[in-house]
Amino acid sequence: MTAILEMRNITKTFPGVKALSDVNLTVEEGEIHALVGENGAGKSTLMKVLSGVYSHHEYQGDIVYRGEVQKYSKIADSEDKGIIIIHQELALVPLLSIAENIFLGNETAKNGIIDWHEAHARAAVLLKKVGLNESTATKITNLGTGKQQLVEIAKALSKRVELLILDEPTSSLNETDSEALLELLREFKRQGITSIIISHKLNEVAEIADTITVLRDGQTVSTFPCERGLEIENRIIKDMVGRELTNRFPPRTSHIGELLMEVRDWNVYHHIHADRHLIRDVNINVRAGEIVGIAGLMGAGRTELAMSIFGRSYGQRISGKVLLNGAEADVSEIKKAVAHGLAYVTEDRKEFGLVLDNSIKHNLTLANLTEVSKGVVLDDQAERRVGREYIDKLNIRCSSMLQEVVNLSGGNQQKVVLGKWLFSQPEVLMLDEPTRGIDVNAKFEIYTIINELAAEGKGILMISSEMPELLGMCDRIYVMNEGRIVGELPAAEASQERIMRMIIKNDG
Repeated sequence: MTAILEMRNITKTFPGVKALSDVNLTVEEGEIHALVGENGAGKSTLMKVLSGVYSHHEYQGDIVYRGEVQKYSKIADSEDKGIIIIHQELALVPLLSIAENIFLGNETAKNGIIDWHEAHARAAVLLKKVGLNESTATKITNLGTGKQQLVEIAKALSKRVELLILDEPTSSLNETDSEALLELLREFKRQGITSIIISHKLNEVAEIADTITVLRDGQTVSTFPCERGLEIENRIIKDMVGRELTNRFPPRTSHIGELLMEVRDWNVYHHIHADRHLIRDVNINVRAGEIVGIAGLMGAGRTELAMSIFGRSYGQRISGKVLLNGAEADVSEIKKAVAHGLAYVTEDRKEFGLVLDNSIKHNLTLANLTEVSKGVVLDDQAERRVGREYIDKLNIRCSSMLQEVVNLSGGNQQKVVLGKWLFSQPEVLMLDEPTRGIDVNAKFEIYTIINELAAEGKGILMISSEMPELLGMCDRIYVMNEGRIVGELPAAEASQERIMRMIIKNDG
């Protein structure tokens, strides 16, 4: 076989973070190449470099495709060469039809006028290729996730694909849809199409890949041929998780008290597709002074669980009970959840956690405006007192409390989100990916704040995709997979290998 792609010494840096450091990747023509690693290892960043999401001015190193060095400035440049990427977040327009989505930006036009007859005819041929038995006029919003994934692949096929990149293509699919997608990749291989698949589902990787490359902390750890069987999964796990945890987390002595929160028999259905059962019979609890982690892969349902508990801000057909301090609590609305002492720090601080073009002091008081108001009028002096208090308490580095949060570093933005919810005086904080996208020093400061909150008797429920983070911070860890709790481990018995093994054992 000959190499269709070589990525040589790829280095990509974001402010304060080196996402990729001298990464090397060689992909042979006609193979299925799996790229694996923990969340944050650099897999998606590497594929964004390859596909032109980041232009050649934004990274160091060389992309050699079919023997020629490439310098892509935009996605269209890589697509012209036959390199097509399907991102984890599907780029489909819900209220447009299948045909409209397939040819969006690549319309079947003659003299500036779209030929809809040709568009639907070509779309029908593409749908047959991917095995999707749907009318080309069907709107995307009426399709399940598995079928939407097939539409994305049909869209890729419409662009003369030679190298197909799929980022977590089965993370939101059930077992049947996942197997159908893997079989489709096998068919593409028979047709001579090369594929790169990013996946956390190691059983699927072991089943379908010809070659596996493991990334860890933005570096290439290993590349090896895939041999079927359990031993290949063990090798992947070993390469994925083999790193030191020394001095990454502040020391802590646990003082665990009474039961603060219980969630019993919790069930949640998809917020749009009412037949999709996302959270199934979940039972969890958190005690005073305890940091409880929830581990799981992308699509496990961790965020949906937390958001549904917090004022039912996600999902429908929600059933089950939330007990706080032994009594059932009405958490059916966000304001009621807050009143009962719950707080939720979202994984997406820029979209849902902050008002970016507003000041630090305004953001810090948003979750508890009654404390800084006189009647219906905000008290500027009270806001300033709160601003000064939390800037000092959380060591928020800023020019003043009037600085807009959009101009803060990621770590300081995260401190503002934490401060906002701390000002609401919660008893239980649900932290969803609390250190995502921030540098090592800022992470340590966030960890220190979390430890201090636990020492004050707060209950902490911590969702993280970084298993070392959960192991370094938590007293107890729940393991979640496909909407269910599949295991529970005290910190003394937890390891990355045991957590991964629980997930693999219960996968599908």
